Amino acid sequence: MVKTTTLSTLMVLLSASCQNATEPMNVNEATPPKAVKRSFPMTTHGHTRDDEYHWMRLSEDQRNAAEPDDHTREVVAHLEAENTYCDAVLTPVKQLREVLYTELKARIKETDMSVPYRENGYWYHARFVEGKEYAVHVRRKDVEATPEEDFLDENAMAEGSAYYDLGDFEISPGNGLVCYSEDKVGRRQYDLRFKDLATGKDLPDVITNTGGGCAWADDKTVFYPRMDETLRSYRIYRHELGTDPDNDVVVYEETDPGFSCDVFRSRSDAFIMITTESSTSSEHLTLPVGDPKGRFKVFLPREEDHEYSAMHVPGKWYIVTNWKALNFRLMECAEEDTNNKRKWKEVLAHRADVFLEDVDTFKDHLVFSERREGLTHLVVRRLSDGQEHEIAFNDPAYVGYSGTNPEWDTDKLRYGYTSLTTPISVFEHDLNERTDLLLKQQEVVGDFTTKNYRSERIWIPARDGVSVPVSIVYHKDTRLDGTAPLVLYGYGSYGISMEPAFSSSRLSLLDRGFLFAIAHIRGGEELGREWYETGKMEDKMNTFNDFIDCAEGVVRLKYADPKRLFAWGGSAGGLLMGAVVNMRPELWNGIIAEVPFVDVVTTMLDESIPLTTGEFEEWGDPKEKEAFERMLSYSPYDNVKDQAYPAMLVGSGFHDSQVQYWEPAKWVQRLREHQQGDAPILLHVNMEAGHGGASGRFSMLRDVARNYAFLLWRAGLVK
Repeated sequence: MVKTTTLSTLMVLLSASCQNATEPMNVNEATPPKAVKRSFPMTTHGHTRDDEYHWMRLSEDQRNAAEPDDHTREVVAHLEAENTYCDAVLTPVKQLREVLYTELKARIKETDMSVPYRENGYWYHARFVEGKEYAVHVRRKDVEATPEEDFLDENAMAEGSAYYDLGDFEISPGNGLVCYSEDKVGRRQYDLRFKDLATGKDLPDVITNTGGGCAWADDKTVFYPRMDETLRSYRIYRHELGTDPDNDVVVYEETDPGFSCDVFRSRSDAFIMITTESSTSSEHLTLPVGDPKGRFKVFLPREEDHEYSAMHVPGKWYIVTNWKALNFRLMECAEEDTNNKRKWKEVLAHRADVFLEDVDTFKDHLVFSERREGLTHLVVRRLSDGQEHEIAFNDPAYVGYSGTNPEWDTDKLRYGYTSLTTPISVFEHDLNERTDLLLKQQEVVGDFTTKNYRSERIWIPARDGVSVPVSIVYHKDTRLDGTAPLVLYGYGSYGISMEPAFSSSRLSLLDRGFLFAIAHIRGGEELGREWYETGKMEDKMNTFNDFIDCAEGVVRLKYADPKRLFAWGGSAGGLLMGAVVNMRPELWNGIIAEVPFVDVVTTMLDESIPLTTGEFEEWGDPKEKEAFERMLSYSPYDNVKDQAYPAMLVGSGFHDSQVQYWEPAKWVQRLREHQQGDAPILLHVNMEAGHGGASGRFSMLRDVARNYAFLLWRAGLVK
């Protein structure tokens, strides 16, 4: 139900053009799996719902059992039958899927490396090797020194695992050890391990069921979060190397089920910091690194609807806060005055039209990451004289962001830039001279050139008069006369902004005549905090209405052929897909819904399911009648009805911890049961992955190729 966002490093050159057709090819006669119905009535606030497919639920223990029971075998057999049916229906594009996969893979520069960054006397980067799925993490004492020291090879670590995710790694203060976390299931439950960098050998210490992060106090003491049965990070532990993890000390426990906690080392290297937060409140605790067995001190006690983050620099703290500031402001205080807001001093005032997203602190500079009119801006303030300047960005739809900047005493800023037509680029900005040096732009193998593509940013009025920004990209030869297919992407939840970033894989759609558009609908934070607040809880319908209005707008403005308009969203964006397809099924030629959160009411009533309790501030608590009725009014699974649904391709992961696989599996069954048209409704479940899908840089392209083939097929662009 939550985010995870990456800027793609993949891609290719289009190798074949496809002929146009006005109608998609006929679906073959494959028979969709029909799950048995078993009555499961649920009564809440006097309202009874019968979930006939509730039996599809399996616990994680059942999913991982060496000898599955009869129930597990029945569920797995059904999911595998769904995959077989999906492949059968997509037989007309089987060859196209392989062509697309080859294109996508061909665009990747297989032997590549990231830009090195310096931290604590070493230069670090990641290297990719031809034919390998994962990165090799490397360091050296000098940026030009050889040989390099390979300290984590994800390819070797992933051997024998169908799924692999290196969650995080942290080098010890003395540079001799690395603590790293890994997940080999896709459940986002990480094991912490430790490696001696001098010998290359792992230490015997292994800590299971962690949140994936850690913070070193010294070379023998590390702090880390652990999860409860709902996969909420609820405790912070202290571990001393060489001791039994079962004896680790709990230094903090978060007892409010609406909050989750994490731990990190301050950029100043002076404090271990615990942060605990809900969707609307936050709290921090601090501990000097020189006193690892001491007691953590509360920075400022939590307050209802007060969100803040704290950054230490020598002698004082900076605080980004929404205290009397809807769009946040920056304050500072002396080290001893954190607990008294009356002693905080304003550094950057609140602005009604600018959302302060983040602040980077340097010895003589502050860098503000701001969002104005939906676009990101980086503003530099020199502390010695108060002078400010802004880093210039020129594309109509883009994202600029602060990059890896671990060192405080520097006058160089590492930042990233990308747009719908510009590959990910890493720059070094001289904070005093105001100059930029391009360190690297992601290479797209082949004859890609930005000149072949156009991007636009338009505003479309929603039904209540609010204007919604939409970012659009297309090939320069595509005619904008209402005859081109368009896929509209959306999310609209948790205050997460959908960035108009480059994707080389997307070229396979653009080169075949598709337009790709992002609707920056309410529920995100593109236009500030109010944009988020008016797209959640009692105002959640704004999210769905905005998306529908944007869809009608791109048709009205002749960006899209009304008969070849598609929608795409994942996770909470999958909820968006489920809602808009129930509300306006005739708008869409096809829908892609990845790991969709569609059984909203049932999931939010079950506090044993991971992440549920932390979601009440986003959706509401259905134990309250008003919230129950509101959620019931849009929950996709509960609002399926007899009508002609468009073609749909639904994706899921068997080990998904954020949207359990049974939500899309049940939804697809109910959709088919009420389908009044002849468009196929397909489900593909990755039986070896979780919320993020396949983990390798090449294996994930299989999913991309399937989705693109589905769109091209339904748009009539298949030979």
